[in-house]
Amino acid sequence: MRIDILSNVPELIRSPFEASIIKRAQDAKCIEIRLHNIRDYSSNKYKQVDDYPYGGGAGMVLMIEPIAKCIEALKSERDYDAIVYMTPDGQQLNQKIANRCSLYKNMIILCGHYKGVDQRVRDLFVTDEISVGDYVLSGGELAAAVFCDAIIRLIPGVLGNETSALTDSFQDNLLAPPIYTRPADYKGSKVPDVLMSGNTPKVEEWREKQAEERTKKLRPDLL
Repeated sequence: MRIDILSNVPELIRSPFEASIIKRAQDAKCIEIRLHNIRDYSSNKYKQVDDYPYGGGAGMVLMIEPIAKCIEALKSERDYDAIVYMTPDGQQLNQKIANRCSLYKNMIILCGHYKGVDQRVRDLFVTDEISVGDYVLSGGELAAAVFCDAIIRLIPGVLGNETSALTDSFQDNLLAPPIYTRPADYKGSKVPDVLMSGNTPKVEEWREKQAEERTKKLRPDLL
């Protein structure tokens, strides 16, 4: 998969891709991530990419021209399965969306900034609008990093254990059950006996029951 990320401040998003699982995924050629500074596509000698909104009001708006030039340049080189705009008023990200997007071959992610982008960008280019929650960030860069992480870990070859992502919370509309590791006894707080039993069917039965109970208690809306 290739992901092209468009931003007017790409330095905000570099570090999440330079360590841990995502870096290893890039080194292994499972994923290719390219950052694009939309200022490079500005026709203004000052590299301006924002302006005041028509009709007045507070804040600045990213202009259509540099964004359009960047998207058109990328689309001239390859086909894209989706052009995603990170915005608070988009569809809220969930595991189902991440699963679907992880199957794409090429994707563009546009990071909003200031008050957002010219509506014509959304009308003419964007295929999906995604939010990471009902709150507002200074820009879409951190949201894009969250979105990418949720997708990339699902790509075959990225995680050491191919089944790990399939047992995460939300994959089956349930929260994950409690998990434990060494020591088995920490100051009197012990790991449940069933997990130490070696009886795989019993362990799976316990985990399923715990997942259902946790979901019922913490996120009954998922049921």
